[in-house]
Amino acid sequence: MLRPPFIAIGLLSACVLAYEVLLTRLFSIVLWHHFAYMIISAAMLGYGASGAALTLLKDKIASHVGITYAMAAAGMAFLMPMAFLLAQQVPFNPLELLWDKTQLTGLLAIYLLMMLPFFCGGLAIGLVMWHFGSNAGRIYACDILGAGAGSLGVIGALFLMPPDKVLAVITALALLAAAVAILELKMKRIWTGIFLGLAFLMVVAVPAGWLQGTPSTYKDLSQTLNIAGTRVVEKRSSPLGQVTVVESPRIPFRHAPGMSLNAMDEPPPQLGVFVDGDGPSVLTRFDGRLEPLAYLDQLTSALPYHVLKRSDITPRVLVLGAGAGSDVLQALYHGAANVDAVELDRNVIDLMKQRFRDFSGDLYSRAGVNVREAEARGFANSTRERYDLVQVALLDSFGVASAGLYGLSESYLYTVEALQTYLSRLTPDGMLAITRWLTLPPRDSLKLFATAVVALERDGMADPAARLVMIRGWKTVTMLVKNSDFTPAEIDAVRDFCRKRSFDLAYYPGMRPDEANRYNLLAQPYFFEGAVALLGSQRQDFIDRYKFYIEPATDDRPYFFRLFKWSTAAELLALREQGGMPLLDWSYPLLVATLIQACVASVLLILVPLAVSRARHALPTAPTALYFLAIGLAFMFMEIAFIQKFLLFLAHPLYAVAVVLCAFLVFAAAGSWLAGRWQNRSANSRHLTMAIIVMAALSLLYLAILPGVFQSLSHLPDSAKIAISVALIAPLAVCMGMPFPTGTMRLARTAQSSIPWAWAINGFASVVGAVLATLLAIHLGFAAVILLAVAIYVAAAFALRRFA
Repeated sequence: MLRPPFIAIGLLSACVLAYEVLLTRLFSIVLWHHFAYMIISAAMLGYGASGAALTLLKDKIASHVGITYAMAAAGMAFLMPMAFLLAQQVPFNPLELLWDKTQLTGLLAIYLLMMLPFFCGGLAIGLVMWHFGSNAGRIYACDILGAGAGSLGVIGALFLMPPDKVLAVITALALLAAAVAILELKMKRIWTGIFLGLAFLMVVAVPAGWLQGTPSTYKDLSQTLNIAGTRVVEKRSSPLGQVTVVESPRIPFRHAPGMSLNAMDEPPPQLGVFVDGDGPSVLTRFDGRLEPLAYLDQLTSALPYHVLKRSDITPRVLVLGAGAGSDVLQALYHGAANVDAVELDRNVIDLMKQRFRDFSGDLYSRAGVNVREAEARGFANSTRERYDLVQVALLDSFGVASAGLYGLSESYLYTVEALQTYLSRLTPDGMLAITRWLTLPPRDSLKLFATAVVALERDGMADPAARLVMIRGWKTVTMLVKNSDFTPAEIDAVRDFCRKRSFDLAYYPGMRPDEANRYNLLAQPYFFEGAVALLGSQRQDFIDRYKFYIEPATDDRPYFFRLFKWSTAAELLALREQGGMPLLDWSYPLLVATLIQACVASVLLILVPLAVSRARHALPTAPTALYFLAIGLAFMFMEIAFIQKFLLFLAHPLYAVAVVLCAFLVFAAAGSWLAGRWQNRSANSRHLTMAIIVMAALSLLYLAILPGVFQSLSHLPDSAKIAISVALIAPLAVCMGMPFPTGTMRLARTAQSSIPWAWAINGFASVVGAVLATLLAIHLGFAAVILLAVAIYVAAAFALRRFA
């Protein structure tokens, strides 16, 4: 009797997960990163649709399992590059989604194209799961063990080669999975040679750049390269992003965000720096002389240096998000005694220290400048240094911010807890400075101000109003939060700074209404009125009535850039012909549209074909359907929520995704293996019930203790934090790996013909769960998502007891 192709299953599953992760990177370059939610949903839809196809075709392919598996794996290998290339030919511009109905068709076309490779992968794995149902525990273990290896391996590969080359390698690996299956299933070996030959050609013979993504014409880099004379002088790639450096000798870069209209100084020569096509930030020529940097004193972000100077403080400065060094240059110009520059992307640091060392004046090796390769919030959590100024750099581009493209981005830089951390790293009279782009009507600037007020209140400050200052120019807003009350001399410095540069005062302690709105005139002094309301006793009423969502972000709901309100949507849509669409944060409706699209596509591609075919006679009982629906939803909820919980502790987005996802999958594989052993000895659901009890207890315990544990251990080295994370995840993941094989093996004994139905229903739940988890987290928080997952697992345990 043939044994299941365990090795081939592991290889193919690794390809599926690696391709899923890679697509999020490719779509970050081609479109924008929040399409990751659509990729996850498309992957799960492919799996679910494969279950429907398997149900419909199982009688015809029952005697051809081996060749069907091999062809499905080869089909996945063919479709991975082709689907990505075809998706780029679809005329789709997400910026037009809310007023051009034809864009929905483009979105659907891309969604279905992205589904196809996952359909083939799911068909191959589901076929083996059905045909060798009695070995479901071991098969499922190989499946998710391979997925864990794929999630970790693709991130390592992205450090070594560009994304298009990684796509070629994953395609070759899928062909290898087909070749190995032929050997394991004892088929004609001539096909092994063919598939191995194709895999070899895919790696060594694919032309350079053939699989490279073409960025949207609406991205900042594409628009910049349309300017005559511009050219790319350097490009670096890593899992953190594709860094592109652009030179524009004919029409020079003049990047000085929010520079005073009174300014007479112009910047030195600059190079544009784009990450995934967004930007630019700039790399400024520096020859060691400070005089050419005088333009940096004409930005709103220069305010804290003038306030500190009035107090005779030579500052020690922490720059969070140093990038190519503009904020570091500003600190040096203003006489900073020492600058700690925190930058996450090693490629950016290497460009400054190597390729553009002479152009930048070797800035990052200059005495008094200490470059820290770290995530900003993570560094602030772990450092024990104290600073006179913590400067949070203007990290995003104006075009992306104003278009609402960050609405789905989790940002732990601007939460209440983040601001509390920054304030705790200040000297007694130190201050935190944050600069944001100015948007009208005020949105994220007021949300930031509200966040600062709550942070000060949580730190026990009786009068937050005495510690806040906000000013605005024509393009930027800068907020100061002081570790003590602002003195009269410091307030005079603020007023003098704004008067000389024609910047508007938005708020300072004791400010009169007539001092607002003097230079860059608005219809009303919106910023001052908003700040006063947020400091008043009716703050919550103001937040609730405001046209945009300005509730302070927290670590449990870290969606600082989420500004969309359903109550305002109709009003803003009515203004679209008057140019009102930029007021709408369109990324949130995109998430809702993706959820609706996922539900409709799942019903049409998974459930309807089964319901109208002869397969309806093998329809599982209601408890069976509920069981596989529940465990699909709960697994996605738990996994997505805990990735976010560990993100802060590991202090690096790559570590969080790689370590947490890999650990969940690897230890879930161990749980599947245990389920197989226990199921062979016991036909009841006792072990699963115990696993769910343990999982529920751990989840509740983690919600209670992890914030404190993570805070107390944040100073540990990365290796120790990774080991602790794996140890914490392991028992939870082992329990989460048991439900699916337990249910599948139960069906193998009682209703094997229903296994494809179960695969389809579980796939449907995963499709919806991937998007629904994010939507729920935005509204309720990640803690609520975890609690809901626990409740769903409990419901699944009761459903299992009623299997027929």
